[in-house]
Amino acid sequence: MPLSPFEHDRRHGELDQVIRAYAGEPADDTPDKPSQALTAYLRHTWHTRPWALATAETQLREYARNPPGRLRLRLGEFYVIPDVGLPEQDIQQWLSCLADHIKRSVETGAAPPPATVDDYAAGIHPQLVARLVGELRELLALDLDESDHALAVAELGMEVDPPAPYSPGAWLTLVAERLESPRADADYGPDTAH
Repeated sequence: MPLSPFEHDRRHGELDQVIRAYAGEPADDTPDKPSQALTAYLRHTWHTRPWALATAETQLREYARNPPGRLRLRLGEFYVIPDVGLPEQDIQQWLSCLADHIKRSVETGAAPPPATVDDYAAGIHPQLVARLVGELRELLALDLDESDHALAVAELGMEVDPPAPYSPGAWLTLVAERLESPRADADYGPDTAH
């Protein structure tokens, strides 16, 4: 019998959140260094719901210790790990590695610093960054009050408050300014070197 949504969340909910961080990202964690995907998960979770880290570590270890058989997967009684680009025989070791990184982060209190804007700018084509800056400047030019800025960022999908001490409008201004500054590694045109 398939898991109910409640039972799925209780047994695999945070495991699912960790695995979703790997969508489109390589599962290249090593025992010495977490991947960018796991670092992004840790950053987001530390700053929004730190209590979930212990649950993630437990669920990852439990799944690695007791992987489901084909019958249980077919019956829907277990969470199916999506393809993360690793051979099936390496999944258990990889999950244990993730659990070790999360445990180490919790035990040392080492939370990755907030870096959403920098992560975005580093992974997006400069033309798209320029378009976003233009849209932010247009929004700011509307001369809205702070409650309207708060509503705007909520409508755009922002789930957490801007970092202290910034108001939503001040934070939008800061983001636009940070994105406007040129990146050293940006590719702004065709390569002319031969």
